[in-house]
Amino acid sequence: MSLDERLFDHYRDIIPEFSLFQKGIQRPLPTHVRVNRLKIEPEVLVRLLKGKRMDVRLSCEGYDTLYHIADLESPGNLLEYFLGYIHPQALTSCLAACALSPRKNSYVLDMCAAPGGKTSHMAQVMDNTGMIVANELYPNRHIPLGHTLDRMGVLNAIVTGYQAQEFPLRDGFDYVLADVPCSGEGRFRKTEPSLSFRQPKDKTRLPELQKKIILRGFDLLKKGGEMLYATCTYNPEENESVVNFLLGHRDAKLLDIDLGLDCEPGLVEWKDETFHKNLKKGARFYPHRFDSVGFFMAKIGKKG
Repeated sequence: MSLDERLFDHYRDIIPEFSLFQKGIQRPLPTHVRVNRLKIEPEVLVRLLKGKRMDVRLSCEGYDTLYHIADLESPGNLLEYFLGYIHPQALTSCLAACALSPRKNSYVLDMCAAPGGKTSHMAQVMDNTGMIVANELYPNRHIPLGHTLDRMGVLNAIVTGYQAQEFPLRDGFDYVLADVPCSGEGRFRKTEPSLSFRQPKDKTRLPELQKKIILRGFDLLKKGGEMLYATCTYNPEENESVVNFLLGHRDAKLLDIDLGLDCEPGLVEWKDETFHKNLKKGARFYPHRFDSVGFFMAKIGKKG
C-alpha cells in the first residue's frame, strides 16, 4: 500500500466506495470558476470565453454561476479575472455561500475570511446590500482579501482583524460563516504536491480551536440567525465532533442543507464516539462523487 493510500486508510469505513475515492485523489483537481454576477451575467461571460475557444461547461444543474473550464491551468491570467468577471474557486468552496444563502440587507460575519472567495460570493448572493464583516486575524492576509473584494466589486464589506474565537460580542448577526482553520485533507491530490497537507503534530490543537470558534460564532448570532460551519477535511474530529460539541453546550439546532447535489450525510458515530442523530443533516463531499476539494458543512440555527 502506498503512502498516499495509508494517509486515508483509517477513513475506509466512513467513505463510501473507498476504492473509487482512492482513484479520485489520483486525478488532478479540475479548474472551476465562479461568475461574478455583480459585474456580468453568466451567459455573457460564457459567450466571451467560448469566443476564445475555451471549453466552458456548467458545473452542476441549478447553479448558473458555477463553471468548469477544461484544460485551463491559470485562470488568474485571463483578462476576465482582472476585470472581476470570474473568481477561481473550488466548486465545493462555492457551495458554502449557496448553503448559507444570506438574504439581501442582512448583517453577516465571515469569521475567517481570507482570501475572500466566500466573502465576495456572499456579497454577490446579497446583491451588495446589507453588510458583511470580513474578519481575518493575520494582517498579511488583509492585502489579498482586500484585493479580492475590490476586484470583485464588493461594496458592502468591511475588514476586521480579531481572533475568530474572541470576536467581540457587541453585535448580533443574521448569518455567520465559520469556515475554520483545518488540517486540509480534502485538498490532497497525488498529482499536485502543492495541495498536500501536513498532519498536525498535536491532533487535539485544531479541534480545540474549532470548538472555540463554533461557540463564539453561535453566540454572535441573533435569535433566529443561522450559521454555516465548514472545513475542507474528512476528519470527524474536526467536523461532526465539533458540531456535536456545540449542540451539547448551546441551545442550537441543525438545519437541512438542501443543495440538490450528490453529497453524503454527516456521520452519527465515529470510532467510540456517538453524535447527535441530527448530524446526518450535515453534508460531506468526496472527490470521487463530486470532483472538487473534499468538504464538510453543517448548517446551524439559533432558536428564536
